[in-house]
Amino acid sequence: MTQTQKPSLIGETRQGLAARLRALDLPEREIKMRVAQLWNWIYFHGARDFDAMLNVSKMLRARLAEHYTLERPEIVSEQVSNDGTRKWLIRLRPVDAHDKGAEIECVYIPEEDRGTLCVSSQVGCTLTCTFCHTGTQRLVRNLTAQEIVAQLVVARDRLGDFPGLTPPTDGLIPKGDGVRAVSNVVFMGMGEPLYNLDHVSDALGVLSDGEGLSLSRRRITVSTSGVVPQIGELGARTGAMLAISLHAVRDDLRDKLVPLNKKYPIAELLQACRDYPGASNARRITFEYVMLKEINDSDADARELVRLLKGVPAKINLIPFNPWPGAPYECSDWERIEKFSDIVFNAGYASPVRTPRGRDILAACGQLKSETEKLRARARLAAQ
Repeated sequence: MTQTQKPSLIGETRQGLAARLRALDLPEREIKMRVAQLWNWIYFHGARDFDAMLNVSKMLRARLAEHYTLERPEIVSEQVSNDGTRKWLIRLRPVDAHDKGAEIECVYIPEEDRGTLCVSSQVGCTLTCTFCHTGTQRLVRNLTAQEIVAQLVVARDRLGDFPGLTPPTDGLIPKGDGVRAVSNVVFMGMGEPLYNLDHVSDALGVLSDGEGLSLSRRRITVSTSGVVPQIGELGARTGAMLAISLHAVRDDLRDKLVPLNKKYPIAELLQACRDYPGASNARRITFEYVMLKEINDSDADARELVRLLKGVPAKINLIPFNPWPGAPYECSDWERIEKFSDIVFNAGYASPVRTPRGRDILAACGQLKSETEKLRARARLAAQ
């Protein structure tokens, strides 16, 4: 068995680690303790070698190394924006003999007091939102929980965010007592998370485990284009913060911008938001609204948005449209965005305008799309 054929333990759930240990015929009475040890080394210390696990017996370390690895997905390329945003093209380990190793993108957005990692949940995307570059890719497959968690492990490796590692000297990295380089995770990368709910839920369990990666569930946000039947289940299973990719206040327009709306129209979507478990003024739902010139940015649109959100604990993120080559839309003028924001704000809703980040490396909202020909070819083949 070669190194690349061995399963990696990176990204495994506790149940997954227990199953891996049972496969080594460990006595059942040892399983819980050994899982706790592995968990601490993998997710708290960021161990890359079994020999670093000093409280694990030498014999077990040898058996683990014989059958498993701590191999991470490969960073194929890293781009650093002028504003400090980083975009990684990551090649995943093959999942079977027919898989050549799919590629995804994830983005790190640093600020002075926090760092946000935007992770992908699918290779490609099952939706075809017309304003989104990622939506021009066809779906290849869902990511596993391991592959989702591995994106954070890769980011913490690269950012020096595990004990004993040195942060990179290029770009902005948050500093200060108790400040982690990655403090927030948003499921806003490639894919529709609610079409991969089981794996996303399992990944959230690993990300938020207090004995490992230790992200607060209030700092994990899952964004959906409106898969209504799964919204309540997401809240019940994960307790994650919810974001809705809304972008229009009329069904006829949203049908064009977000074709999923034809299946789950605005009224159904907003009722699911009103019913979302745990939603309150302290745990508001974020509504994302991309500003498209002379498409959805009028004063009347702003007033209708306010009317629609009545009774929903909400904040509205106004997103200046991030162009890409051949994009069919233009970004609203800044004065128009400010006027729109004022109407929403004066109605009592927080309405920050999201500062575009990473535009120069196509890492901004809606721009994620791997540029490799391999991924596009695989996507076309998978869709045939």
